[in-house]
Amino acid sequence: MARTLHNLKPITLSRAMKPGYHGDGGGLYLQITSAGAKSWIFRFALAGRRREMGVGSFPSISLAAAREGATKARALVKAGKDPIAVREAERAQERLEAAQGVLWGDAVDQFLDAHTDSWRNKKHRQQWRNTLDAYGTPTLGTLAVGSIGTPEVIKVLEPIWYTKPETASRVRGRVERILDWAKVKGFRTGENPARWRGHLDKIFPAKTKVRKVKHHSAVPIDDLPAVYSRLCQSKGIAAKAVRFAILTATRPGETAGGLWPEVDRKNALWTLPPERMKADKEHRVTLSREALAILDEMAEIRSGKHLFPGHKSKRPLSLTALSKALGAAGGGDATVHGTARSTFKDWASERTSFPSEVSEMALAHSIGDKVEAAYRRGELLKKRAALMQAWANFLTAESKGKVIPIGRRGRAA
Repeated sequence: MARTLHNLKPITLSRAMKPGYHGDGGGLYLQITSAGAKSWIFRFALAGRRREMGVGSFPSISLAAAREGATKARALVKAGKDPIAVREAERAQERLEAAQGVLWGDAVDQFLDAHTDSWRNKKHRQQWRNTLDAYGTPTLGTLAVGSIGTPEVIKVLEPIWYTKPETASRVRGRVERILDWAKVKGFRTGENPARWRGHLDKIFPAKTKVRKVKHHSAVPIDDLPAVYSRLCQSKGIAAKAVRFAILTATRPGETAGGLWPEVDRKNALWTLPPERMKADKEHRVTLSREALAILDEMAEIRSGKHLFPGHKSKRPLSLTALSKALGAAGGGDATVHGTARSTFKDWASERTSFPSEVSEMALAHSIGDKVEAAYRRGELLKKRAALMQAWANFLTAESKGKVIPIGRRGRAA
């Protein structure tokens, strides 16, 4: 380094200067290209190696600012530190601190937008969105993407790993991809907490081994049309009630307790009052053509106020009767509740392009006033009606002798 400092004068810098390096002293140089562009360079030697560090362009970086930067760099070199490495570390920290405002939801939005041209079609993108909204967002939604660690990922996967291994594996892979993308963008650092090999494979069994674990809370998506077809072959009231519960994605108690005054046949709506709902809020159920057909059949033998009367006409059908009917149709140990609701949710998330809030409302789950308000009056109910008809079409394809080609999905309104 030059022994003298401050060799350059401000007035000199404003004049035409020859291309090359013009030393200010202490390792600071003004580099001028043949095109006349000027920039500051700091030269230093560390561990026997000569290096150059850019300080900034002139006049954006003034002479005084360049000297200040060079002074700090010399101090680092004197302390045995590489000023280039230190600067990169500082910038990385600044990016990380700035990323604290990037929430999981923001990262998902940006990731999906960044990959717009890579999706097979719009439905593929929506399926990603549905899966992440249904299983990732409830746990990760309010977290900064840079703060998501292994405990949070495990919290996402634990509830579904043993009951929905295919879905859980898909969720894990998608979370991993988004976190990898976030790291490249500078929104997080460190290892990916959603990686499988050498990490989560120490916590969870492989999805192929999970299938050996006995858990039959719900009939799997691809098995349900056949089970539904067998239910259609039964003339019993219990089988009709199970079909109705599945078609409407309602709880078995809500179906068994259904009353005729709650049904608006003209508008294809079934309105459950607050006192019969888990959340104590009125819930309107849109009825598909198939659901209405079941009610028409029951209307022919109506003997009281109940949609599905028990042996004693003044009492509703028992939940035990519904469970036995599902079992007789090949439902195994699956429950009516799990089949009507969990399987519906999985189908809507994985096999359709309907927004997740539509299926959530169909299940009487809260989606928040702001989300609901984003839809025009009546629009959300129309989308729900389209969703429930698509669900009915899926369920009845086998009983009607139809073949659904691979890749065909429920049509969004």
